[in-house]
Amino acid sequence: MTSLSLAIGRPTLADRLFTRGIVMDIVLVCAGAALTAIAAQIEVPLWPVPITGQTLAVLLVGSSLGALRGTLSLLLYAALGIVGLPVFSGAASGMGIVLGPTGGYIIGFVFAAAFTGWIAQRSWDRKILRSILGFLGGTVVTFAIGLPWLATTLGLNLEQTLDAGLYPFIVGGIVKMLIAASIMTLGWGYFEREDRRRANRELTE
Repeated sequence: MTSLSLAIGRPTLADRLFTRGIVMDIVLVCAGAALTAIAAQIEVPLWPVPITGQTLAVLLVGSSLGALRGTLSLLLYAALGIVGLPVFSGAASGMGIVLGPTGGYIIGFVFAAAFTGWIAQRSWDRKILRSILGFLGGTVVTFAIGLPWLATTLGLNLEQTLDAGLYPFIVGGIVKMLIAASIMTLGWGYFEREDRRRANRELTE
């Protein structure tokens, strides 16, 4: 009998750590939102867009939870900030943040989590090169939404938008992708070794 679960498709890394079930799914969705909120407070202040740890959290949440749970986790994160909890960068909150210059990035996080979760459920997070490429795609999704939003809210031209919303984040983005890819592939590597050991024990019994 299959337990009711929000998890759809192939198992993700979270499914190797925890048994699928609706209660565990809710816990994981909340944990992903909490991780993103904590990472948002790791901040290098810049105007109009600060450098934060949010993008790393988004990549990890999406890939470890999968498309649906990752999406729900980032939607929960955004909703908590909108209703007044200080979860956005700099402990900010409110609808004004989402409607402001950085709001596009917050919305982009939702789609980035969906994308990285989708590719993780196709085993792209199990090998380092494919994992990096997948996380690059997730990062591109975030900026594809964040940059036009930034330009529109501040009335910036293309050069100004790239100077304010992209160039300062390239090096940090690469580092975050490498960290996320390393964490995911190391995690899968551990479980694959355990599976081989278990299979060898069963053959010798």
